[in-house]
Amino acid sequence: MLEEVLMAAAGAAAVLAVYAGAAARVVKQYERGVVFRFGRLRSDVRSPGFTMIVPLVDRLHKVNMQIVTMPVPAQEGITRDNVTVRVDAVVYFKVVDAADAVVRVEDYKFAVSQMAQTSLRSIIGKSDLDDLLSNREKLNQGLELMLDSPAMGWGVAIDRVEIKDVSLPETMKRSMARQAEADRERRARVINADAELQASKKLAEAAGVMATQPAALQLRLLQTVMAVSAEKNSTLVLPIPVELLRFLERATPAGAADAVSSMPPVPQPLPPVSPVSPPLSEAYLKGRAAAEEAIDDLTGSSVEPTTQETEA
Repeated sequence: MLEEVLMAAAGAAAVLAVYAGAAARVVKQYERGVVFRFGRLRSDVRSPGFTMIVPLVDRLHKVNMQIVTMPVPAQEGITRDNVTVRVDAVVYFKVVDAADAVVRVEDYKFAVSQMAQTSLRSIIGKSDLDDLLSNREKLNQGLELMLDSPAMGWGVAIDRVEIKDVSLPETMKRSMARQAEADRERRARVINADAELQASKKLAEAAGVMATQPAALQLRLLQTVMAVSAEKNSTLVLPIPVELLRFLERATPAGAADAVSSMPPVPQPLPPVSPVSPPLSEAYLKGRAAAEEAIDDLTGSSVEPTTQETEA
């Protein structure tokens, strides 16, 4: 009799042990337990710790309540200013309602991933390239709002969204590099021009002071000579006073005029001399005159004297 009681007690203990092993569950600190009894959701969500369910009747689903870091695959799109870019991001979210995360959506992680990709492409199409590169905080907030609205119905809260990288075509990178180089060169020229303006004003003031005090210019020349001679070189500097140069400049026109006046006169060419005929004798002239009178008496004035005779 005693043996039968012991056997029954042992059997009951074994059954209880098997039942306890099948019904006992442990929910971790970062998890919540959702119980379905005959397929219906139980209203009580099991908190962390040891809990019991009815074997073969209840089914326990554990939901992780930690923040999930999900990278969004790179999405390629065209910005509002017609530039092709490739953008990737990362989403941080967590489950705030375990029952909704299990009941309202089949796989909340996959749903958040697809929604993040769609929202990222939409943000790319609505933004300019400059906004993607320099105004990411505003775009991150826009992405967070676009994801948080549908995710709240799934029992998921979006913690934050960050755009990680923006990939540009090589041609666009070169164009932006040239633009940045031109902008830096423009700023350098403006700074250089401003420096030249300030230096010219100071030089004008210094010239005014030196004009009133000529000795200041000589002192400045001596300082320049000392600065050049301090270096180890073979250059010999001979400063010429400015007053000497001015004196030579004033004296140059007068000296040139004196030099021209002191030069010997240039000999002028002589006029051509006509050949002189030899002198004629008095007897020859008398005989010639008598011959001309005889010819006139015979022929009249129709005979003209020759050129040589006329010139004679």
